[in-house]
Amino acid sequence: MAARRPAPTPPTRRSAGRPPARPARRPRRRRVLGWLLGLLVAGLALAAGGFTAAYALVKVPDPNELADAQISTVYYADGTTELGRFASVNRENVPLAQVPDPVQKAVLAAEDRSYYENRGVSPTGIARALWSNVSDGTSQGGSTLTQQYVKNYYLSAEQSYTRKAKEFFISLKLDQQQTKDETLENYLNTVYFGRGAYGIQAASQAYFGIDSAQLNVSQGALLAALLKGPGNYDPRKGETQAAAARERVDYVLDGMVTEGWLSPADRAAAGLPDTIEPQQDNQWSGTKGYLLKTVKDELSKTVGLSEEDIDRGGLKITTTFDAKAQAAAEEAVADQLPAERPEGFHVALTAIDPRTGGVTAMYGGSDYEKSQFNDATQATAQAGSTFKPFTLVAALEQGISLRTTFNGSSPRTIDDWPARNFGDEQFGRIDLVTATEHSVNTVYGQLNDEVTPEKTRDVAIRMGYPQETAGLADKDTTISNVLGTASPHPIDVTQAYATFAAQGTRTQWHTIASIDDSTGTRTYTASPTTTQAIAPDVAADATYAMQQVVQSGTGAYANKRLGRPAAGKTGTSNGNMSAWFAGFTPNLAASVALFQTSPDGSSNVSLKLGRGEVTGGSYPVRIWTAFVRAALDGVEEEDFPARANVGVAKGSTSTATSRSTSRPSSTSSSTSTATSSPTATESPTGTPTDSPSGEPTGTPTGTPASPSSSASSSASASSSSPAPTGGGAGDGDPAEQAAEQAAAGGARAGAAVPSAAAPSAAAAG
Repeated sequence: MAARRPAPTPPTRRSAGRPPARPARRPRRRRVLGWLLGLLVAGLALAAGGFTAAYALVKVPDPNELADAQISTVYYADGTTELGRFASVNRENVPLAQVPDPVQKAVLAAEDRSYYENRGVSPTGIARALWSNVSDGTSQGGSTLTQQYVKNYYLSAEQSYTRKAKEFFISLKLDQQQTKDETLENYLNTVYFGRGAYGIQAASQAYFGIDSAQLNVSQGALLAALLKGPGNYDPRKGETQAAAARERVDYVLDGMVTEGWLSPADRAAAGLPDTIEPQQDNQWSGTKGYLLKTVKDELSKTVGLSEEDIDRGGLKITTTFDAKAQAAAEEAVADQLPAERPEGFHVALTAIDPRTGGVTAMYGGSDYEKSQFNDATQATAQAGSTFKPFTLVAALEQGISLRTTFNGSSPRTIDDWPARNFGDEQFGRIDLVTATEHSVNTVYGQLNDEVTPEKTRDVAIRMGYPQETAGLADKDTTISNVLGTASPHPIDVTQAYATFAAQGTRTQWHTIASIDDSTGTRTYTASPTTTQAIAPDVAADATYAMQQVVQSGTGAYANKRLGRPAAGKTGTSNGNMSAWFAGFTPNLAASVALFQTSPDGSSNVSLKLGRGEVTGGSYPVRIWTAFVRAALDGVEEEDFPARANVGVAKGSTSTATSRSTSRPSSTSSSTSTATSSPTATESPTGTPTDSPSGEPTGTPTGTPASPSSSASSSASASSSSPAPTGGGAGDGDPAEQAAEQAAAGGARAGAAVPSAAAPSAAAAG
């Protein structure tokens, strides 16, 4: 019996009514895969074509042409007159054979240990850098030595993918066009090592004073270390840089051992080598070097540029220095001072445009190549009576007017501090205009006692003195600070007087007006900090008082020869160890400081030029006048704001006491004589009144005026009265010098010369 065939399975609900399934369409899958593969091949072909096209289109420029284009040029304020260049000629190419092999290997250990094996680029390094850029936004290198060469001398330092792509293709092409030794030679001849040195030969001279062929392995390791950032690894720049250099040199030397380029024994004998002090090229000679160094410091500290940016960035730097004003400064110093000056004699002149804060002229020394110490910005000298206007401002701010009178007798004890006018010259009750005009110490001592020395100090800082100025510390804030015991830099004094000229507005001094990059794009425009340091009315009254100094006081030399409105103040330290004139017109502020140090620079000594002593009313005012007259030649004359008459007149409330003196005033009665010389223990013969007894007398009296004997006269009459013996003749003669003596002690060039102690009874002019 035949077997029965199984009944067919009835269709399920899911398959009911559908035709039976057909075999899978394998040809269709193959077509899809084929399309994808075709697209991939096409993409690769396009990429290869693009790669080939990019490779063909990218040209390798001449590195020497770019190196020439990267020189940074410094201009005067007109933007066309060249002042100098940074790293303009410090390059000398040498063949690779003149670079010792250990030095070559030191560079490779620092920058590219696979240099002789790679194709000019490092794909893994690029991938690592790209991943870092994408993942956390940080910028990493990943560059071979060849890529560094391309970036630094064929391209810009711009951080972009476009620049990276160009760098990649140029590096590949360069690796095909040059041998490894040729590329290494070019790299070593063009790379920047700091100190303005481009190339291994210039760097060898800059750091060691030898040719590249004489370099040893330690010296080569330091030069290799510098490539990471010259400003950060120069041992001569400071302790921090020296420590960083030592660590980097160790890294290089250890890498040479790892690569088999240096034996462990030679490694043990190697380390951080000694270097020579940085030298400057000839363009830094004369006075220009001080200007260029000041500009370079500002580029670094204020603008924030690296040393490499400055020395090879192709920048156009326009400064605030005025070519005519700078020439006037140099001529004024040369013409007004004797050609033969004693050793250790220093001159500083600075000028500021009060409306912009731009430094228009600077005399920091005669030759930067002989001394890199800038007397205008680095030296300090006790300010003498140039400090008195700050006390005057403090008084005006407290409502004490210029008409307020004080007893100008000498000597006087003010709150246990003995003060005297030079030669104990006697003044009766005089107002603050006359006291400023003739620089009367006893009046200003009483005024400082009334307004408080702290307020005087505060005004000085607001107007331009840095808080860290020597002599401005809390411990130095005593009544004697009115006589200029602080030791500012000359530029700080000019800054403060520029604030007067700008009607109380202080604009921070600077020397850079603008910067353009190598493409001509403006990348920096100066925007200095501006503050209203004192009220315009206060500035106007203080300026009025200082105008009298120039018109008929201790600075009268300027009035006779300047021919335009001016104001200022003389200052001379005790013993003639420093002498000043600081003054201003409405459109220019300037100061001149003279000081002298011993031949070894360890101490300050009395200024001597020619036959007489040097005072603020002699050589300083002569230099100042000659400079301002020439600098403003052709500039329209401007007037100062009118006197504002701030505050009310009142008498002194100081605790000052006076003593008789054996030396009568030149204008006192011939019968007014003293019976004995004064001593420190003599009883006072009179005290100032609590309220004014009338306007000041026009003529000083032989003895301190008592309240009942004070004669009345107008402030203007007092200001125009004949100066007493020693009052501002202004021509540097003995009479003028007598009025022109300042507070305690001299100048110091940096930290080597100690400041003098505060005066006990020294006169200031």
